[in-house]
Amino acid sequence: MARIISTLFIALDGVVEPDETWHFPYFDENMGAAVSEDYDAADTLLLGRVTYDSFAGAWPDRETAGDEDAEFAKIIGDMRKIVVTRQALEPGWRNTELVSGDLLDAVKALRADSATKGVLIPGSISVVRQLLAAGLLDELRLLVHPVAARSGMRLFDEGDGVHPMRLLRSESYPTGVVRLVYAPEPSAG
Repeated sequence: MARIISTLFIALDGVVEPDETWHFPYFDENMGAAVSEDYDAADTLLLGRVTYDSFAGAWPDRETAGDEDAEFAKIIGDMRKIVVTRQALEPGWRNTELVSGDLLDAVKALRADSATKGVLIPGSISVVRQLLAAGLLDELRLLVHPVAARSGMRLFDEGDGVHPMRLLRSESYPTGVVRLVYAPEPSAG
């Protein structure tokens, strides 16, 4: 059974739309290793449309340019990418397919597919929220930056119900970033 893992950069105030002014000053080799670990755990990316557009607009060019992140760009390019969108999309990036039908049914099928090693959801907040609400997310991996972003989309919006979490592990980095890995709990106990 494939594990479904979300990985997010997040500010202290819960903002998960990374902005270069608060994200990049804290990115170091420790965060790079954490991101690599997240990607190593999966062979499939599940992306919302906005995240897909951002990735597809940057990573193929980085791979072609051959700069320092070209190897990582190739890894992402070679991965299976499944895009959740309500709009028409002609994917131009290799190994990309669209969710056909219901998102939750598609994730259940991915989870049950013995050929799928693991599914990683980088960003894609609306997808993460839906999977948390449906109890389909196995891990929520957060790289908490020591900054209040003050504006932007937050991980948890106003809504009904709570999402109890169990801390699986944590680590802190010299930049002040803290990595928290949680598993959703079925109840608050």
